Amino acid sequence: MQEEKDQNKKDSNTVASYLLSTVGSISNSDVIILEANSTVEDASHLMKEKNSTSVLVSARGDIVGVVSKTDILFKVMSQNRDPSKVKLREIMSSPVLTIRPNATVEEALSKMAKRNVRQIYLHAFNAIIGVVSREQIYRRMEEISLSTENLAISGTPVCIVNSKSVTYIKDKSKVNYLCPYCQSPFDTTEGLSKHMDRFHNEFDAGVLEGDVRSIFE
Repeated sequence: MQEEKDQNKKDSNTVASYLLSTVGSISNSDVIILEANSTVEDASHLMKEKNSTSVLVSARGDIVGVVSKTDILFKVMSQNRDPSKVKLREIMSSPVLTIRPNATVEEALSKMAKRNVRQIYLHAFNAIIGVVSREQIYRRMEEISLSTENLAISGTPVCIVNSKSVTYIKDKSKVNYLCPYCQSPFDTTEGLSKHMDRFHNEFDAGVLEGDVRSIFE
């Protein structure tokens, strides 16, 4: 698997080819899973140890939700709740957003943009086998952009559906990131993310279906 990922990284020497690579080839298989009755404090320690932004929540052997750093920040810390007493089942988000491992990176970005989430889990044979984050994808796109010649749009960045109607100039110093759909340029990943959330939400997201909160009633 690692050799496949290394080869995929070598082959994806342009943003376009990277977006067409499979999410399975870039995913992180070191997924954190904790029981629903584990505390937020337990999750925080593990996320810090493994440099992860989220943890999956399980109950009776099934994945029932996910808790991210954002959940902890807004549902616990900002409300002055004690992390050692708050259970993961109290703040988890459900259902979990998933994607098949042979889907493309472009499809993963579309699903994350549609649901406004920062990570997506790989799902196969009724099991979670990996995770990919939006930041991870953007970092790789940045690396590729900085190492190759890029086309920059002249004027104020806007979303242009017909890219042929726009005049481009060769000047990679004027752009850091390009929208993978319409090629609009942006200086920051935040700007690119907001643009994609606003203009490119036409794809359906795949999720683990079902209301699992009744498990805890």
